[in-house]
Amino acid sequence: MTRPLMPKATAVWLVENTSLTFDQIAAFCGLHPLEVQGIADGEVAGGMQGMNPVENGELTQAEIERCQQDPAARLQSREADLPRPSERTKGPKYTPIAKRQDKPDGILYLLRYHPAVKDTQICRLLGTTKNTINQVRERTHRNYANMRPRDPVLLGLCTQSELNHVIEVAEQQAQREGRQRSQAEEG
Repeated sequence: MTRPLMPKATAVWLVENTSLTFDQIAAFCGLHPLEVQGIADGEVAGGMQGMNPVENGELTQAEIERCQQDPAARLQSREADLPRPSERTKGPKYTPIAKRQDKPDGILYLLRYHPAVKDTQICRLLGTTKNTINQVRERTHRNYANMRPRDPVLLGLCTQSELNHVIEVAEQQAQREGRQRSQAEEG
């Protein structure tokens, strides 16, 4: 169940304008029942203006009336009709200046220990360019003498789940290409 946007202000309004029990208000707002009792006594959130959950679309008047009739019932919040924010999937992400110098080490790690991963996947995963990847691969990078392969997860350039996903996809593509080559040679 989702919590109200402003739980204490919502609790103030529910205490002042409904006959709901403290337990019902506490369960809906995510507060302790004693805190709701303190709101009712004026000890907690004194002077705070209540926020109407019906106007905000968090509750319906019918739901409030249903719970006023049955003290054992729990308030059920309305489902928001807003779409969930989507996760960022593509594009370069910001890398702090202190970690930018670690990108070539992460690239070297992927090239050495996971050769099936394609350049475009490395670009997306680490937020780097194909030019940098080629320089590391051809050993012409300006800092190649000081580079050592280090896990990009430990460097903080990506998460373990992102790295596992990229490696899994690369291995599947390599297997698929291997099957296609063997079928072409047979045919």
